[in-house]
Amino acid sequence: MMPFAENALQNEHALVTGSTRGIGRETAVTLARMGADVTVTGRNKEKLEETKQLILDAQPQAHVFVWPADITDASARSELVKAAEGAHGPLSLLVNSAGVLKRKFVDELEETDLQEMMDVNYTSTVLLTQLVYKRMQEQKKGAIVNVSSLSGLRGTPGNSAYSASKFAITGFTQSLALEAIGHGIRVNAVCPGYVQTEMVEQLMQTKAEETGRSLEEQMQVSADSLPSRRMTQPEEVANTIAYLLTDAASNIVGEAVKISGGSVVH
Repeated sequence: MMPFAENALQNEHALVTGSTRGIGRETAVTLARMGADVTVTGRNKEKLEETKQLILDAQPQAHVFVWPADITDASARSELVKAAEGAHGPLSLLVNSAGVLKRKFVDELEETDLQEMMDVNYTSTVLLTQLVYKRMQEQKKGAIVNVSSLSGLRGTPGNSAYSASKFAITGFTQSLALEAIGHGIRVNAVCPGYVQTEMVEQLMQTKAEETGRSLEEQMQVSADSLPSRRMTQPEEVANTIAYLLTDAASNIVGEAVKISGGSVVH
């Protein structure tokens, strides 16, 4: 379902990180269908080209620019922003969707696990946002959505490193939102629970091995644990992100929007 007008984001230029799969890919497609020029980025060029084709299948007239980048690298971040603006002009929308997840209990964690999750999920997000935010300040407008998680609102067993990185993103979102709104720039986050993506399937496989269930059984058990009794679909998260980027959400500032099938209500 496409709940937005095809020109809702006309004359906007969106950069979407983590566009190779899942929420990032679905968001890139949705924004293009709403009329935005879209720059897609991630580490895998082949998967980015697949995303581009999905965009063109959905919106043949779309302007989509592919730029592979490892956003944990400072020079790669700078080159990404420069290339994107060279292709489609100033960036006015940013979706930080790149992320990694490892399920490990505290007594299993190694320093490299902590470093990878913080580097990808938090540090590189902040530093890329800094580059784009400076350009948005020059335009005195913009909107940013960070993909956090329910794990950025509450902890769960086996999730300490990932949860810490997502709590960091939620806090960053709130702080930047208060700094940015005076410049006409809105910043919000989405906090999905279980979403039917490759990343969550990998998590379910790990849980299945811990419990002795099959992957299919574990997926069903996890879905049944939700009040809605189903996992969220990537397009549902993408639609929420898209709404937060539109003028319809012009007074939504610094929020962390839960998309959880009712699993966390407070």
